[in-house]
Amino acid sequence: MMSNRPMIVAIALALLAGSPAFAADPANGAKLFKAKCSVCHSTEAGQNKIGPSLFGIVGRPTGSVAGYNYSPANKAAGLTWDLATLDKYLVDPRAMVPGTKMTFPGLKVDGERADVIAYLATLK
Repeated sequence: MMSNRPMIVAIALALLAGSPAFAADPANGAKLFKAKCSVCHSTEAGQNKIGPSLFGIVGRPTGSVAGYNYSPANKAAGLTWDLATLDKYLVDPRAMVPGTKMTFPGLKVDGERADVIAYLATLK
C-alpha cells in the first residue's frame, strides 16, 4: 500500500512557501522596490517624493509623514502599517483605501509583495 506522506509533505511545503514569513527575501525586495516603487517613494527619512518617504513605515499610522500632502482618504484611513496591512494594501491600494492618491495598480505576486514588505521592514 502506498503512503500519502510524500504528498502531505509536498502540500505542506507548498503552503509554507506561499507564506510571506517563509518566503520573504529583503535583498530581492530592495531590487523590486527600486524597479517598481522608487520613482514615487524614497527610503530616506524626511525625503518625500510624489509619495511619502517609506523610511520607518512598519508600525507607522497612515497619513503621518511630516511634510507630505496626503489625500483626505489616507489621512482618515485609521490604519497602522503593520506587515499584514501592508500586504493587503499592496495587492490593490485603491481598493483598500478608496480615494488614495497612490495610482500604483498593486503587487499581485505574493512572493514579490512579501519580499518588498520584508525590505520595507528593514528601513529603520
